[in-house]
Amino acid sequence: MSPEMLTAASALGVAVVTAAGGAITVVVGRRQPRDQRRRDDFTVFTDRMEKEITRQGARIDDLEAEAEQQQARITTQDFTIRYLAGWIRDMVGYIRVSGLEPPAPPQPIPDEVRPYLHDVGV
Repeated sequence: MSPEMLTAASALGVAVVTAAGGAITVVVGRRQPRDQRRRDDFTVFTDRMEKEITRQGARIDDLEAEAEQQQARITTQDFTIRYLAGWIRDMVGYIRVSGLEPPAPPQPIPDEVRPYLHDVGV
């Protein structure tokens, strides 16, 4: 066999192997369409995100309702403290007008209460 014939035979072998590899690639590619798989992954991802967004929206609604309830409670407590401070101020004034000295507040006075006692006159 001449060297030209050997080169031609090897080139034919390489061409056959390349054609077979291309055919196998096409068959495998047809079995698993990449676009469809990516589309399915995107659908799964968007469905999960939609569920998470819905869950977060419900949580925010719950937190806003809870904040409104707390604000209403704080407003009521503020009104109550102001009412009691005015009542105590009137009682202290009545006791002083009667010529007596009102009793001292319990000691020690907590720092949180101090800002509310200056109006009472104690």
